[in-house]
Amino acid sequence: MTCRIGCASFTLKGMRYRAFGKTGFQVSEIGFGGWGIGGNAYGNSYGSTDDAESLKALNRAYELGCNFFDTSDAYGHGHSESLIGQAVQGWNRDEVFIATAGGQDFSADTLAKAGGVKPNFSGTYLRQAVNASLQRLGLEAIDFYQLHTPPLELIQHGQVFEVLHGLQQEGKIRFYGVVIHDPQEGVQAIRQGQVAGVQAIYNLFDTRIEKALLPLCAETETALIVRESLARGFLSGSMVEGRIFEAGDNRVVWPKPLVNKRIQAANRFKPLLPEDYTSLAQLALAFSLSQAAVSTVVVGCKTLAQVEENFAIVTKPLPDHAILSAIREVQAGLY
Repeated sequence: MTCRIGCASFTLKGMRYRAFGKTGFQVSEIGFGGWGIGGNAYGNSYGSTDDAESLKALNRAYELGCNFFDTSDAYGHGHSESLIGQAVQGWNRDEVFIATAGGQDFSADTLAKAGGVKPNFSGTYLRQAVNASLQRLGLEAIDFYQLHTPPLELIQHGQVFEVLHGLQQEGKIRFYGVVIHDPQEGVQAIRQGQVAGVQAIYNLFDTRIEKALLPLCAETETALIVRESLARGFLSGSMVEGRIFEAGDNRVVWPKPLVNKRIQAANRFKPLLPEDYTSLAQLALAFSLSQAAVSTVVVGCKTLAQVEENFAIVTKPLPDHAILSAIREVQAGLY
């Protein structure tokens, strides 16, 4: 696998690339987030999808130089992985870095007994999950395998990493890490001394990782994958007050006052768009990329149009000091 080994950052085909921690691999600044393309069959989605359009989006991202594709077996109960597996068959395998996650048990038995998806980080389950992901993705090895939001106690205990290390030794995964909710979970995982990367929330609304996790990633050269840079769509710039979400969308349970408040907050950033930015989404992505410790920012794309808009940010300069200062002033007024 080549993935452009050697330099800290460079540009190719209009895409900018950064080091993925200490792994020796280079990944595109913008990565493709696979949650949305998992579809709405099981709820907890981002609404309806069309598989043909999803494949167009995946292939267009690849054409634009994206080489980091991030998903989870929980997205559409494996459907997102299957679509990426279908797309990757037409790509140069040596040019892409495939990441997925496991630990959310959606097996028929669990769904029947628990009434829904249940966290399961046992060694037996993770081995089954990795094998199933490999089959859906059509890969011999997963480039980056992540525990999907494990509790802090599990991370602190550390035994689960022995399972991942064993899978690494067997050649089923190349590197491993964690997807987290609380920054402290990422800090603890890094201090355990085994993870190659951490995936965390970071956006114009949520800057909690700046306190400890972000500087620790920089200090230890741990790959940092940013997710929810568009704050579940609220920083896309396309939402209007009164927005109604369809059944199964993870945002449908949000109270209307909260939805409107988030949209109002997002609108406060719109006047700060640099002249060559065409959407709030681009400013949101650029804000996350302004941190040098960030390896890649994964953004969900369900359509070809979303790929074109979101990936265009790599052709534009990142925000200068004046814009970043103005962003901080708006952020200070939000809390």
